[in-house]
Amino acid sequence: MILRGKLHLIVAALLFGLFSAAAPAAAQAVEPPPISAYGELPGIEDAALSPSGQRIAALLTVNGKRLLVAFDANNKPISTNNVDQMKVRNFEWVGEDRILLTYSVTEDLGYGFTTDKHEFSIAVIIPIDPSLEGMAMFSNRRGIVDAVFGNYGVRKIDGRWYGFFGAIELLRGARGKYGFNHGRPFLYRVDLQDYTTQRIAPAASPGKDNDWLVDANGDVAATFTIDDETGKWEIDNAAGKKIVEGRSRSGRSGLIGLGAGGQSVIYFEYDEDNVSRWYTVPVGGGTPELFLDNLDVERLYFDRSTGYLSGYLLEGKNPKPVFENAEMADAVRKVQAAFKNYDMRMIDWSNDLSHVIVRTTGIQDSGSWFTVDVKNLAASAFAYERLKIAPKHVGKFSTFEYTASDGLEMDGILTVPPGIEAKNLPLVMLPHGGPHSSDRERFDWWAQAFASRGYAVFQPNFRGSTNRDGDFRIAGYGEWGRKMQTDKSDGLNALAEAGIIDPDRACIVGASYGGYAALAGVTLQQGIYKCAVAVAPVTDIRRMYREDYQASGSQKTTKVALREQLGDPDIWDEVSPERFAERADAPILLIHGKDDTVVPYEHSRKMADALKDEKKPFEMVTLDGEDHWLSLSVTRQKMLAASLAFVQKHNPAD
Repeated sequence: MILRGKLHLIVAALLFGLFSAAAPAAAQAVEPPPISAYGELPGIEDAALSPSGQRIAALLTVNGKRLLVAFDANNKPISTNNVDQMKVRNFEWVGEDRILLTYSVTEDLGYGFTTDKHEFSIAVIIPIDPSLEGMAMFSNRRGIVDAVFGNYGVRKIDGRWYGFFGAIELLRGARGKYGFNHGRPFLYRVDLQDYTTQRIAPAASPGKDNDWLVDANGDVAATFTIDDETGKWEIDNAAGKKIVEGRSRSGRSGLIGLGAGGQSVIYFEYDEDNVSRWYTVPVGGGTPELFLDNLDVERLYFDRSTGYLSGYLLEGKNPKPVFENAEMADAVRKVQAAFKNYDMRMIDWSNDLSHVIVRTTGIQDSGSWFTVDVKNLAASAFAYERLKIAPKHVGKFSTFEYTASDGLEMDGILTVPPGIEAKNLPLVMLPHGGPHSSDRERFDWWAQAFASRGYAVFQPNFRGSTNRDGDFRIAGYGEWGRKMQTDKSDGLNALAEAGIIDPDRACIVGASYGGYAALAGVTLQQGIYKCAVAVAPVTDIRRMYREDYQASGSQKTTKVALREQLGDPDIWDEVSPERFAERADAPILLIHGKDDTVVPYEHSRKMADALKDEKKPFEMVTLDGEDHWLSLSVTRQKMLAASLAFVQKHNPAD
């Protein structure tokens, strides 16, 4: 306990040194930084530790350029790579001298495919030593698409490192030319030193999909196969023996990972009440058993060198780690205790958990990154996400609880302007996307940007969100534009009753599903919001259903899952904002990336046409080259500047 306290004091001192000049006088407005400070990519986006914990790789933005930088144990840069034009998705160490980086590119597919555009994942090895060769996976194989379709882990086998990836093989035709055959991936092993490849598992047969688990020796330990029409599925072990089977009409079943020591397979299945349950079954076969069924588990920990389960983290005010290895459990408890006053997350750790990377956010903390030497009880802050946003500029956020009009208990995250009394404030309603997602108490750059300009920001966890139990999530099924929508305005009314906001000065802003909710707030609902900003919004539910169904290859399981979530098709038109453009009672701003493969650009274009036909006030901003996730700094800045200016124009804060 004494040692744990010392580590806590070290962290507290580091944070105090950063935040000591932070607190503004009570109820005194704070001069905000430029809006670009919120919209630009953070100074650090992600980081990874090498297996020994002696090297760090970090995705940084330096002088406006995105760089992947590797540091040694003394925080000295040993490798720098410009990734400014890449949409980086993740990266990890391969031993101590290579980094495996995955980024995505949007490609036009043309005629004959189930969708017009697709986001392809490219995996590339970046060596720390410039004398070593780097290469993108499968770029040396003419008969394989040079992209990956699933990363199944990295393993060290007999002194060599191998990566395991899904790959799509091409069909060789006349004159040696290759063409598309089918989109079902095979499982390949790639030697990450010389890039030779070996197919180790076949693709699924037509009408079926496969998934795999790879064990510590690089062998396929389990194969999951599901029929796209019937939803029948089975899991086979390494010997090809069926160890468990079932049926999920909506296709929502699948693998999670290998259990401790690789002796079991952990999988999930949605029951008849649409509640996801975890099960475990021995790899040799046996009776499946419910896994951690009576516990609220925030995350599972898997050993990245073996793929085997090493522990899990229980949810709660003081999350509790559970490990079979007592030393690892104690290490995690020490780290948690050190950062107990902050919203913290362990980002990565060495194989033995002797070194950990921690990210924190909180009141007066816009994002800080630490390396923690657990054995020596030392913590060091090595990067900050937004140095231009001083602690005094961070608006206070808290959880606001309220009751929906039908009596359902719910909550949301309320962010208030720094230095301003939370009383009678103008409001920006900011519902999350998904809709199966949630917001929690942490620094949110979009919410903080609005708060910095004098707005209270409310992020409601409406029914269908994932911050509560399965019943709460399922309560959102079939409620697009209905109870999911009134949950948001019920939150507005509760804030008004509490005297926090002025209900006559509210706008609604959101992206993806949140963009749909913004449009619904001024078309399906009236008299509530003074303006709406919709980023990459769904505008027509029937069109979204057709797009998702077609993109799946017209799988029946996808059809069932979509209809479960969206409800009766007969009511889709009644809750599609595009079909009610004539009812729009406030100005609308549409913002959409041309390369969006999740919600196609067509949604905003057709909404704009409908508003134009009805002579309703609207603006539209097109983000060239941008995807659904606002991955590029320049377009993110453009979105933020446009949305803020629009809200300030139609609902000024002063």
